[in-house]
Parts: sequence; structure tokens; C-alpha cells
Amino acid sequence: MSTLESQNLESPEGEAIEPVEPAFGWTLYAEQVNGRFAMLGFVMLVILEAVTHQDLFTWLGLR
Repeated sequence: MSTLESQNLESPEGEAIEPVEPAFGWTLYAEQVNGRFAMLGFVMLVILEAVTHQDLFTWLGLR
């Protein structure tokens, strides 16, 4: 069983458990934070392209 599978948000009895504390390694907390930063970066990229009317590679000078 992987670390993510072992850290369910509900106990087997169906009761909610406390949030996962920050820890080192591939934990549920780390995956949630990583996903949130990824979503934030994607939204910022879409806004950048909408404002400048250029794609990322043109904006970075790679085209």
C-alpha cells in the first residue's frame, strides 16, 4: 500500500479524521500543496497569454 493510500481522509468507521500534518516525503499534504501550486501556475499562464496575446514560448523568447 502506498503512502497516499494509507492516509485516507476518513476512518474505516466513516468518521472524519484530523488533517494530515506537514511531513517530509510523498504525503497527502505534499500532493495537495503541489496540486494547488500547479493549478495556480496554470491560471497565471492563461492570464499571461490573454494579456500579452503571445504564447509562453514567444514570451520567453524561444520562438
